[in-house]
Amino acid sequence: MDYDFDRESKKPLIMKIFIKVFIWAAQIAAVIFLAYFIVYYALERTNMVGISMETTLMDKDQIIINKFSYRFTEPKRFDVIVFKQSGEEHSYYDIKRIIALPGESIQVKDGLIYINGEVVEELVNVEPMANYGLVAEELKLEENEYFVLGDNRNNSEDSRFASVGMIRREEIIGEAFLRTSPFNFVNKLNLIKELESEEEAE
Repeated sequence: MDYDFDRESKKPLIMKIFIKVFIWAAQIAAVIFLAYFIVYYALERTNMVGISMETTLMDKDQIIINKFSYRFTEPKRFDVIVFKQSGEEHSYYDIKRIIALPGESIQVKDGLIYINGEVVEELVNVEPMANYGLVAEELKLEENEYFVLGDNRNNSEDSRFASVGMIRREEIIGEAFLRTSPFNFVNKLNLIKELESEEEAE
């Protein structure tokens, strides 16, 4: 019986091809997984709709949402958040700035924002509010609620009005992280000059 030397010599070649195909398939799977992770769990792109956040964000500004950080930390005061309220029919996300946190009390009087009875200094340049809405009287937030305002205080439909009200934790998609054009971090935009100078000095 003759031994098939040709068949034996082909085994290493077949094994090499198999290994290359396996590595190629694994790389494709890794790229698909990474893309899925980034889109659904880490980053997402959206557009600013309307003028409610001017002059921090302008209508049609492209924004990158950081969806990852809030999986480990809670939203903070002055974060600019992206949210979608349940029951809303429109397809776009809303973008506003957090002013009051869960469990806090908020009131606006004489143009000043009071949190738990203490005046909160504004972080960004805004006009004095003409309409205080629901917070003309002290309002207590529930344990999973956030009070948000647009930076364009007199042209913003936000938590002052019953049509929006408080934002629940589960409605928050993530933090408005980057503005793509012109490029900048959202939390660096429209800062009051005194605060900006202090940050640079540090």
